[in-house]
Amino acid sequence: MPGTKLLTGEPGDLTTLVRAALPVVPGVNRLPGVRKGPASAFDGLAYAREAVGVERARVEAYAGVCGFPRKDVVPLTYPHLRAFPLHMAIMSDPAFPYPAIGMVHVENVITAHRAIGVGERLDVTTAVGEPRPHARGVLLDFVTTVSAAAGGDTAWESTSTYLRRGRTVDGDPAPGLEVLDPPTGGVRWRLPADLGRTYAAVSGDANPIHLYPLTARALGFRRQIAHGMWTLARSVAAIENRLPDAVTVEVAFKKPVFLPGTVSYAARQDDTGWTFAMTSPKDGSPHLLGRTTPA
Repeated sequence: MPGTKLLTGEPGDLTTLVRAALPVVPGVNRLPGVRKGPASAFDGLAYAREAVGVERARVEAYAGVCGFPRKDVVPLTYPHLRAFPLHMAIMSDPAFPYPAIGMVHVENVITAHRAIGVGERLDVTTAVGEPRPHARGVLLDFVTTVSAAAGGDTAWESTSTYLRRGRTVDGDPAPGLEVLDPPTGGVRWRLPADLGRTYAAVSGDANPIHLYPLTARALGFRRQIAHGMWTLARSVAAIENRLPDAVTVEVAFKKPVFLPGTVSYAARQDDTGWTFAMTSPKDGSPHLLGRTTPA
């Protein structure tokens, strides 16, 4: 894999969105600096951010949107926000062969090794390797490591797996995450039409599929959908006070959650951890399935 590229400053949402959109604009996608390289030549890419601050105001805004209590340590899912600009930098890099628009987040695994305090400074690195085969295209694993700044301990890790539909690569597809006997029933949550815009404001993820009916329809959805990482965060928030500081959370994203809408959420504890599910109250079909284990 080539050397890690350093992303400096605080990436801007508008700049990120424009860079992500350019490779799908006819004509523009052939320009130098925008044109994507061949998938056959891609052997990996990595970006890093150094000494990223964990500001209380931003943490509390995120906690409020996702249902976490306000504490002196960050919510379990919060470090993903500090890695998200690296995901977008990789997807927008001409060396990355696939446009960011159209990448589908299908699985996520988070391992927290310890609690991260508000006010800490963190070094964040995200790397992606060669694509893996999938029945409908290819899978790309974005692996993030979050450490205390200046060479400190590793506090948090994650793997975000994205599906790119289309031509696959050689090899046998690996089975995806299976959550056996997920819980059913539970509580119902009514999600407002502006949830995608509210989450975008605190996360920096302003993908048009999450914002308005018009922008979502332009990308093939009948109306806007909730962010997958919001559904994960809200699911974890419901049980976070019963999880250890060192924990692994695995989720598979299934059907999209259309906004406005209502979802059911249920969680069950057993000897190895928690199993949880966000489902449709109409027919029980899953939006998200997950499980936790001690790390």
